Amino acid sequence: MDEPKRNIAQVPEEAHIEVKKRPNSDIEQMKERFAKLLLGEDMSGHGNGVSSALALSNAITNLAASVFGKQNKLAPMPEDLKKRWRKEVNWLLSVTDNIVEFVPSQQQAKDGSNMEIMVTQQRRDLLMNIPAIKKLDAMLIDCLDNFKDEKEFWYVAKDADESEKGVQRLDRWWLPSVKVPEGGLSDETRKWMQHQKECCNQVLKASMAINAQVLSEMEIPETYIETLPKNGKASLGDSIYKSITDEYFDPGEFLASMDTSSDQNVMELKNRIEASIVIWKRKMNQKELKSSWGSSVSSEKREVFEERAETILLLLKHRFPGLPQSSLDISKIEYNKDIGHAVLESYSRALQSLANTVMNSIEDVLYADEVVRNPEMETMMMKKEQSVDVVALSISSPRAIRGVKDWTGVHSPKGKPSSMNLLDSMGWGFDQGKMEMMNGNSSPVKILTKAKMSYIEKLEAYGLRSPTARH
Repeated sequence: MDEPKRNIAQVPEEAHIEVKKRPNSDIEQMKERFAKLLLGEDMSGHGNGVSSALALSNAITNLAASVFGKQNKLAPMPEDLKKRWRKEVNWLLSVTDNIVEFVPSQQQAKDGSNMEIMVTQQRRDLLMNIPAIKKLDAMLIDCLDNFKDEKEFWYVAKDADESEKGVQRLDRWWLPSVKVPEGGLSDETRKWMQHQKECCNQVLKASMAINAQVLSEMEIPETYIETLPKNGKASLGDSIYKSITDEYFDPGEFLASMDTSSDQNVMELKNRIEASIVIWKRKMNQKELKSSWGSSVSSEKREVFEERAETILLLLKHRFPGLPQSSLDISKIEYNKDIGHAVLESYSRALQSLANTVMNSIEDVLYADEVVRNPEMETMMMKKEQSVDVVALSISSPRAIRGVKDWTGVHSPKGKPSSMNLLDSMGWGFDQGKMEMMNGNSSPVKILTKAKMSYIEKLEAYGLRSPTARH
């Protein structure tokens, strides 16, 4: 019996239907996402949702967690996750295209004369920072792609036999161990790994700078202010207050005297210092009126104390980039109503977290290489990890906080670093003279004067400031 003829015309029609389903599914997914944003994550529709700014911030944070959450190895991201991240983060960023401001522009009339008119343009901070953050995003993903064909190290599961296990740092015991050849990494690979680490470090600094700038522009909620103690001394405690208000002050010595052995201790110190800064700033702003809190400390002294506290805070942030958000940051994000700020803060925070993860993964490999090449160093390095290495962050050791002039790009192939630095490629300004002065001076900086240095100037001094054209 002859086989019935197949309807050939039906095949392309079915294929055409399948092709149509894909974009429709994307559209339906996008509709669902934006519906949640409009409802403030309250799907009941009772109006109990959060603000649009917080909903958008949570959406970017949750997306980053689901995409990057399991990226604990030096390996390219799966293609499906890459596509999902690029697609969905662009959906969420599209909101900022409609956040505009009026700017003057020239228009030529029919008679050839020029007239000034006002046109709309994306808000300046978004116009400058979103392309910069997107470039940082691409650099980090490309950095992971660079490890695609790496064969000089590999990972061993935690449940593997003891004989097969590699090396892992004590503070990262839950992650797969790293194994390198018996003689360690080759010189070329070791130098290339160090180069990749420096690249990620500069991306980390840039994302932290943008994040810090955006948070500094957010208003401090009244709910946070109501929880503050009466004065800075009550916030800091007698011991910390005495150290900060002493005539002689060195941030390195101060951090060395603090117990930073656990994240909890560091967070407590950070929260205390941030609270004291807010208190001192408020009292300086109210200096023409008699404060209801009352204090015998002059405004000039408060300026000095505030500067010292901000210096400590900056060093803490760079010493512990993987810390959770402070009480002040959480409060600002929760009560923030500016959608532009919400996008910039959450996006830069997501990249900050990813850059820190990649840097730690690179350090795991370098640690394993060091132990294999010099086994007796393992005990010494374990002790070093348990101590607080303040010198690496302290102003008294500026070489440890490298200037952006030392950065050489993440896209270069192994052994061939590019000559262009991160800030050059992004069009950011940088004061070369300041970094040369920092790198050439190894003596401790003692903050004894009343000269005021703002938080942004500190970021600039470390090569961490966000684009100069922002303001």
